Amino acid sequence: MLVAPVMVAAFDGWIDASGAASAAAEQLARDGQTVATFDPDILYDYRSRRPVLDVIDGVLTRLVWPELTLKRVRVGAGRDLLVLHGAEPDFRWRELGNDVVELVLRLGVTQWVSLGAIPAAVPHTRPTPVLSTASADGLLHADDIQGPQGLLRVPSAALSSIELAVSGSGVPAVGFFAQVPHYVGGPWAPATIALIEHLGRHLQIDLTVGGLGEDAIAQRARVDALMEEQDDAREYLERLEGLPGEGGMPSGDDLASEIERFLRENES
Repeated sequence: MLVAPVMVAAFDGWIDASGAASAAAEQLARDGQTVATFDPDILYDYRSRRPVLDVIDGVLTRLVWPELTLKRVRVGAGRDLLVLHGAEPDFRWRELGNDVVELVLRLGVTQWVSLGAIPAAVPHTRPTPVLSTASADGLLHADDIQGPQGLLRVPSAALSSIELAVSGSGVPAVGFFAQVPHYVGGPWAPATIALIEHLGRHLQIDLTVGGLGEDAIAQRARVDALMEEQDDAREYLERLEGLPGEGGMPSGDDLASEIERFLRENES
């Protein structure tokens, strides 16, 4: 029997800068019970997202396939989180959205929460800003930063497609998107922690971050050292630190520009 279940979703790839959102989902789902799986053969293009092959001493040993799973985790005072996470599907987004809506209604989900991360012109020396979205008024805390204001038109993620299907079925939906310094390469635990803490505050429950705190300290030290070695990087960081803090909302044009630049720099 599920108790006031909330479905939390994050996919890797798009809107997952530095893997921050998928890392948050993995932390939340750790030791969770698998509730549902999805057929990867109809969701993924294995030529663009190839399974990983382990070869040990010249012997083909194991294939690790991309997957999408739904896990149940008991948190707080006996409340349930349903964590939908894995590789972003290549195919059948609308069909998958309909299937997830069926699951949401069958399981009595009370709210949907999307987790994501976007590259942004923010300094790594400040707390990670988190932008919020909501399908209706009154779903967010008064001090949540909702936005951006105005029209933001960017290529959609599968996650957003599914969220729209879920909210269209009458289930309230919110999204939390960590702003990751666009100059950071590799995992960025501070953003992962910010997402987990934001979710915990939203749901009014305590969520553990495990060893992410130590990871965040080590990653911050690594970036600090790189900044010290490069005069141009230090000057750029100082300019970012001179910009408005979390109260300064980036415009839709600013975010779109950062996302376009992120795509250009990560073209294969």
